[in-house]
Amino acid sequence: MAMPSSLTFKSRRSEPVLVVPAKPTPHEIKPLSDIDDQEGIRFYRSGIHIYRSHPSKVGQDPAKIIKAALAEVLVYYYPIAGRIREESGRKLVVECNGEGIVFVEADVDVSVDDFGDVISPPIPCYQELLCEPDSASAVVVDRPLLYIQVTRLSCGGFVFGLQLCHNIADAAGVVQLLKAIAELARGAEAPSVQPVWARELLCARSPPRVTHQHPEYEEVERRGKEVIRAGDAGLIHRAFFFGPKEMSTLRQRAPPQIRCSRFDLLAAFVWRCRTVALGYDPCDEVRIQFVVNARGRRSPPLPVGFYGNAFTFAVASTTAGELCGRPYSYALEQVMKAKAKVTDEFLQSVADLMVVRGRPRFTTAQTYLVSDLTRAGFEEVDFGWGEGVYGGAATANLATFHIKSKNGRGEEGIGLPMCLPAPAMERFALEIACLTEETIFDRQSPAPVLDNHSATYLISQLSN
Repeated sequence: MAMPSSLTFKSRRSEPVLVVPAKPTPHEIKPLSDIDDQEGIRFYRSGIHIYRSHPSKVGQDPAKIIKAALAEVLVYYYPIAGRIREESGRKLVVECNGEGIVFVEADVDVSVDDFGDVISPPIPCYQELLCEPDSASAVVVDRPLLYIQVTRLSCGGFVFGLQLCHNIADAAGVVQLLKAIAELARGAEAPSVQPVWARELLCARSPPRVTHQHPEYEEVERRGKEVIRAGDAGLIHRAFFFGPKEMSTLRQRAPPQIRCSRFDLLAAFVWRCRTVALGYDPCDEVRIQFVVNARGRRSPPLPVGFYGNAFTFAVASTTAGELCGRPYSYALEQVMKAKAKVTDEFLQSVADLMVVRGRPRFTTAQTYLVSDLTRAGFEEVDFGWGEGVYGGAATANLATFHIKSKNGRGEEGIGLPMCLPAPAMERFALEIACLTEETIFDRQSPAPVLDNHSATYLISQLSN
């Protein structure tokens, strides 16, 4: 488990400049898809990439190289140099006008080593490494779609900070764009994967037909006050590490007939631990909501080079009493059943729902929102200085994610950044610590049983 770093610093930033495409690009209007322009992703997703110095790059300025590569890559990804406009029905389109993206150079008096042996969100002083204040909500209309800050470190390394309008791209699309920038920074003449717009493939039918239930866009029945909200005072961050030992323990406790992924195992376990930690009443509805990537699942498949949003949410719902009072296998089964409901028709139904219901925001109340980024490839982006020592999200909020990580011994596993109120974080850490302790499972039983912490919590809740 990684504790928050005490590292602090201030960036010395240059004035922002607009980087425009290196060559003339088409001036046209491109509609976003009905998956792209939903309310819940109208914000800028941030990312941080940290690089060490490289012997072959001594005397070369990463800011200058990346700035030049950005101008070249915008010739291919020219919609990103445009501006979003909102039309009737709250429909978002991109005016491809070549106005450009924001670029900032900066310097800080810290080295890569100052960030620690194990780097995990939240990145220390991440706001100093980004152009704009980071937020889970933002105006996206009539403003630049991409902000880049390259921060030079005292050791010769640098930090690449990115903020991209989520309506333009999902995680896979962001990685595709980053790798294109990196290829051109290394001297390539063109991206190896040519970008494809094709947003019409994920638009609503005419007329739209909502054929599935979509609890992800329905309000949770609230019996009492929500116990956690974004922006609450006293929220703290911690990162947790799940290595081979922890994952093996979870795998052993899954019913033998169930074929499930690492994500399923960990998401179900953490959903249960988080619910215990937050102290919901036993009758409260609690949910897990997670991202399901449509790439590789859709038939016919999306074209190679598509960089738009191609995902939907799967949702499992139960009561806190059921989730925490039944074996771990119950939580796992709920996660897997939710994932199985996501089909091609389900995704199309979401696009239709956006038009029918005015592009609603997905629900977050009493919900554990999580996505799997372990295969996204953020850590593979190489601008010529080699792969980064860290590549991924700048921070976590009430939504979180699974990322590739290592512990202090160099052991590879899954990192999980978590944001909770301080008292809940203490309880959550205790629940997680039980994973490798004899108390969490009855070792003689083929299925897991409720651990002592959860049992105590439920007894106290039921007696209120």
